[in-house]
Amino acid sequence: MIEKLGKIVKFITKFFSLWIILGVIAAYMTPETFKPLSKYVGYCIMAVMLSMGLTVSVNDFKLIFSRPKDVFWGIVLRYMIMPFIAFGLTKLLDLPPALAAGLILVGCCPSGVASNVMTFLAKGDTALSITVSTINTVIAPFITPFMFTFLVGSIVPVNASAILMDILKIVLVPVFLGAVIRAVASEFVDKIMPIIPIVSVIAIFVTTSSGFALSAGSLANVALIAVAAVVLHNILGLTTGYWAARGVGMPHFKAKAISFEIGMENGGLAMALAIAHLAPLAFIPAAIFNLVHNLTGPTLASYWREKEEKKAAAEAGKSVVES
Repeated sequence: MIEKLGKIVKFITKFFSLWIILGVIAAYMTPETFKPLSKYVGYCIMAVMLSMGLTVSVNDFKLIFSRPKDVFWGIVLRYMIMPFIAFGLTKLLDLPPALAAGLILVGCCPSGVASNVMTFLAKGDTALSITVSTINTVIAPFITPFMFTFLVGSIVPVNASAILMDILKIVLVPVFLGAVIRAVASEFVDKIMPIIPIVSVIAIFVTTSSGFALSAGSLANVALIAVAAVVLHNILGLTTGYWAARGVGMPHFKAKAISFEIGMENGGLAMALAIAHLAPLAFIPAAIFNLVHNLTGPTLASYWREKEEKKAAAEAGKSVVES
């Protein structure tokens, strides 16, 4: 039964971006139908975080002790690059306050599970990616609200303590609960893992469509500038993340992991926080980012993977000739 469900889930997740785009179009055309879904956004992101917790193990934290320098830079660069790139773009593009707040919120959120997948596909340091994203998720409740308040406080009013409590509730508690379930019922978790990805698809569909429905009235006026800001934010994050990692001494293999850790955000969390604490329009950057990084991430991962495979093939051919 689980195997059959797993095949169905694999088919659905294969066309993840298509379902999200269709949901966005439907929400824009008939916003009243999707607006009621907004009250379930928090629960959806909690479900995603719970599923992330199910993948957490003690091994994810071992690198803290065996490679503390790599982990340190992964964490520091994560919270130094994207928030300030976002802040700079809001000034450069003169974004309206709500959009500016939404873009900075995206930059202040931790990376998502997608960064681990992209690092694996790109043949990067997957162990480093998993460790950094796990730790960044765990410490997010204590960094994101205050980083966001520091950068946005002069633009829109922000209640840092309310955001802190929401992140604790939406992120930390579910991740901890998932890790506990993994520890006490690992065999059961292994059996259901093939169907877990459907949770993310449903959660992001509900979150994205409801958010677009709430902001449908003003979306047309800001769509172009919002897309430009988000695309620049994402590309600059991936690029700066890679070269910053190289700048602190990391080889290409590790720098690929840091690039994805910095350039790919937990868009779902940003959407949930925007809906709960900011004006409806602030949701737009997070929603667009969620679509954009699911295009740029796989594209960059494929490029790096093909490059590695060509290099390996060339070296293999050279070895054959020399022998």
